[in-house]
Amino acid sequence: MTKIGLISDTHGYLDEAVFEHFKDCDEIWHAGDFGTINLVEDLQNGLLNKGNKVIIRGIFGNIDGKDIRSVYPENLVFNCEDVKIMMQHIGGYPGRYAPGIKKEITQQKIKLFISGHSHILKIMYDESLGCLHINPGAAGKQGWHQVRTIVKFVIDKDNIKDCAIIELGKR
Repeated sequence: MTKIGLISDTHGYLDEAVFEHFKDCDEIWHAGDFGTINLVEDLQNGLLNKGNKVIIRGIFGNIDGKDIRSVYPENLVFNCEDVKIMMQHIGGYPGRYAPGIKKEITQQKIKLFISGHSHILKIMYDESLGCLHINPGAAGKQGWHQVRTIVKFVIDKDNIKDCAIIELGKR
């Protein structure tokens, strides 16, 4: 069983509450628009202070510079337990995928597709592709969203479960 903390669109701002919410997570996934590489270091250090050394996976977003792009790819396909995951910052969502995404999900047999960019929290199942889509919304203060959000969930073998939406407060 793997506990996941999902965050996106921080734009250089990391709310201290994230450390408490993610303190029991095994992995943290960032769906792009980190802002700076310092945010990754702050996330790692904040979680270490809570006694938790975690794996941090991520992809770069459209606002990220060389510091992030030299460490994180544009898209990422990996397995967590028995679930194949794809992450891409500008990816769209069921019925409105970005160009090429639907083809990738189908060809690679992706079961969980994660995107960011829109600042809109969405958790939707795509029946036609047999794939769950999650966009955790935006955790940062930049953008037009009204409430900052993150998501937690569990992957247990091939089961994605215990999904929780966490509101961090107003932008």
